[in-house]
This record gives sequence, structure tokens and C-alpha cells, in this order.
Amino acid sequence: MSVTQTSEQAAERRGSRGDFPEDRFDRVEPSGRVGAHRITARPRYVWQYLVAGLLGFALLTTLGIVVVQGMGGADALPLGRGDGESAAPARVQAELNPDATVAVLNGTETPDLAATVDGIITSEQWGQIRFSGAAASSDVSISAVFYADPADEAAAEGLAAKLGGLSTYVTEDYADYGVQLVVLLGADYAGPGLEEAQQGGDGSPEGSDAPESDEAPAGGEADGEAAQTDPATGWPIDPATGWPVDPATGQPTDPATIPAG
Repeated sequence: MSVTQTSEQAAERRGSRGDFPEDRFDRVEPSGRVGAHRITARPRYVWQYLVAGLLGFALLTTLGIVVVQGMGGADALPLGRGDGESAAPARVQAELNPDATVAVLNGTETPDLAATVDGIITSEQWGQIRFSGAAASSDVSISAVFYADPADEAAAEGLAAKLGGLSTYVTEDYADYGVQLVVLLGADYAGPGLEEAQQGGDGSPEGSDAPESDEAPAGGEADGEAAQTDPATGWPIDPATGWPVDPATGQPTDPATIPAG
């Protein structure tokens, strides 16, 4: 069918419908496209809705947790703990026991360190001394307080804290001493009594079986001067240390460790 025939047929149809004025739609160029025009599909932004939904869920979850914690119900939420995890055992609170029996062992080369710490524990009523002397070795590195009975853990922690924050251990290695607490003084000891022992030590071994002497040392009489007497105790004063000399032991004694008469 030619274009001329098509135009003539269109004119005949217009004539049959009535003589209407010709407009721009009467001369439409023929094309191969017939029927309703297809609407171009709009792109779908599914990922935008997905991201928005996830953000909203996270926000609502966070708000819910905050609200529950604010209402005091945080204990009901097992946050950060799996089913296989268990709570760490609670540490025993340190509690000094003045009646606990104590042994002090000097594991260093510092003379009279055990005796000095012994005197401080006694004067401060931190425990009941049953033995003080040299340890089996004089090259101990770490100071600690040992106990055998778990019931004495609190007392061990309390005494360790008073002696400068020593570590505590449970062991049966010192059961022969027959005491509740064993204080082992090592090279790292920096607690009470260290300076006194370093200044006043006379070099004699601790825990020795040397017989006791009731006579005061005559260290100051070599130069012809009479020994001075401490007015508080009546004991002679050691010129080398300036401390009173205990007649029972013949050793200079720190005045702070002498019980009030």
C-alpha cells in the first residue's frame, strides 16, 4: 500500500465523518510502530531501602538496650559473656590478724633484717612471732608471704600489704615451722625495717646458736669514754649505732621496737 493511497483513504474517511477542518493529526507520517506506546520502566532502588532498614534496626536495638539499662534491668542481659564462660573467682579481702602466728626468714645478705622486721611486726601488733632467722638460702630474689591453710589467705594478704605489698602464695613447704604465716624476705624487699637493718646491722649471722650475753658491748670504751645509758630503758647505748643495747641479747635494738615500759 502506497502513501498516496493511504492519504486518499484517510480523506474519504474524513469526508464520511463530516467535513471537519484539517489539523496536524490528519497528516501523520506512517511508521512501523502500531499500538499503545510503552512506558519506560523506572529503575528500582532496592538497596536503598535495605540499607535504611538495617540502620533503623540497629538504632532501635541500641535505644532498647539503653532504656533497659536505665531502668535497672541490665543484669538480665547476658552481654559480652558466652555460655561457656565463668566469672573470675573473687579475691579475698585483706584482713590483718594480730593473733596469727608468724615466722620471718631472711633470704638476703643484709644482717639482722629478719630481726628488724620481727620487731616491727611485734610492736605494730601485726602478728605473733614464733621464729625469726636466716632462710635456707641467702640469694632469694622475690619476697612473699606463704600460708598453708586457705582460711589464712585474708591474714596473709593483710600482713603482705603492711610489709610493702608482698605477693602471697599457698604452699606446704614451710609446714615444719608450725606457724600460720611465713614471711620470706628477698632481694626485692623494700618494706618496713630495711633501712634500719642496713644502717644498724653488725654483720653477725641471724638465727645462730651463739650463747646469749648479759654484758653490753664495750665498743665505745676503747677510746677511754664511758658507755652512755639510755634514759628510757636504762640500757647502755651502742656508740656505733646510737641504739640501746638489749642486755638479754647483747645486740643494739631499734628504740621503735622496744615495748613501752
